[in-house]
Parts: sequence; C-alpha cells; structure tokens
Amino acid sequence: MNRLRADALRVLGLGALLLLAGLAQAAAQAVSPAVAQIRDRWAQINYQVPKSERQAAFEALAGQAAQARQAQPRDAATLIWEGIVLSSWAGEKGGMGALSLVKQARADFEAALKLDPDALDGSAYTSLGALYYQVPGWPLGFGNDDTARQMLRKGLEINPDGIDANYFYGDFLRDQKDWAGAAAALQKALAAPARPGRALADSGRRQEAEAKLKQVNAHLAGR
Repeated sequence: MNRLRADALRVLGLGALLLLAGLAQAAAQAVSPAVAQIRDRWAQINYQVPKSERQAAFEALAGQAAQARQAQPRDAATLIWEGIVLSSWAGEKGGMGALSLVKQARADFEAALKLDPDALDGSAYTSLGALYYQVPGWPLGFGNDDTARQMLRKGLEINPDGIDANYFYGDFLRDQKDWAGAAAALQKALAAPARPGRALADSGRRQEAEAKLKQVNAHLAGR
C-alpha cells in the first residue's frame, strides 16, 4: 500500500480498520459500562453522524477512550476500543497527521494482545491486520501486507464466523486482487450471526460488505 486510505481507515474498527476495524469487532462478551458506552457511541458516529462532523466526533470520543484506558490500563477490551477509536479518527483526519494516531492505535492493540489475545473474540488481531494493510509502508509508515495477512488469519482462527473478522479479511483479499477469496470472505461476513446489542454496527458493516462484494463480483464477471 502506498497511501493512507481514509475511507478504509474510517471503518476500522478493521473499518476498517474499519475499520481497521473500525474496527468494531466487539462480540457479545461482557465489557465495562465505560467501554460499552464508547462502543455504542463509535457505531453512532461511524454510521449516523454526517461525514463533515465525524472527525470532531471521533476526536472527542478518543478523549473519552483515553480516560477509560487510564482508569483500566490492564483491561484488554478497553485498550482495543481506544485503538479502534484512534484508527477511526485517523481515517477521518487522513494525510500525514493520521500516522501518529495509527501508531498509537497499534500500541493499544499490541498491549491488548499481551494481556489477552482472545479478548473480544480476537479483535486485537483483526484490528492490527486492518491497520497493516491500510497504512503506508516504509518509509512513511509501518504497513506490511504479509503481517496483515498473518494478523487477519489469527483473528479468523479465534472468530471464524465473525462479521468483522471476515469483512476485513475479505477487504484485504480484495486489495490483493484475490477476487475469489475476497468474495468468499465477504459472503461469509454477510452470513455472520447477529451480535446482541450491536444492531447498528451489524447493519452498517453489512452495507459495507455488500458494497465491497458488488465490486468484487464485477471483477469476477469481467474475467
């Protein structure tokens, strides 16, 4: 990758980072009230707030996420959600100014993995993978497609049927021009079971998966 794709980073959740990754791959595991509030506000901003207002909204949410992390510095879910918010803010900000944010997000995800690799159904792996394929490579950033594939596959090992794990893997394969593999992963994302209390995030992610799948199918049809 030779550019910072603002639209992809915005959806991390991996959003997708979504992303990355927004990366919004929190599953039905119990989280603290502070993290639940951040998670739900993230979905509102990502899928309901007008684009012109998202950067400021994510910046404000990043402040809230930092406070939650300071209160619970060894809680993996808190670290993951701070990383997701920072990644989403970076996606809206774009350009060189976003790189410091994604580096902070990477540090959060790596810290979460040291505490609990399985937290939120492997969301730290998926979120890291989304960052690695969307962030520019050396000398501007740390992007690396081989590392992205490794991280995304680890996320799938933990959560093989998850909507975000499959969505970001599918988007990565689309980026790699593996059209058949991307179609399979995106179709699996669309077939993922609903997450309790995550209706807005699920609906938004499915719309994104449908749009990416339409692009992939167009390439497959053109062969």
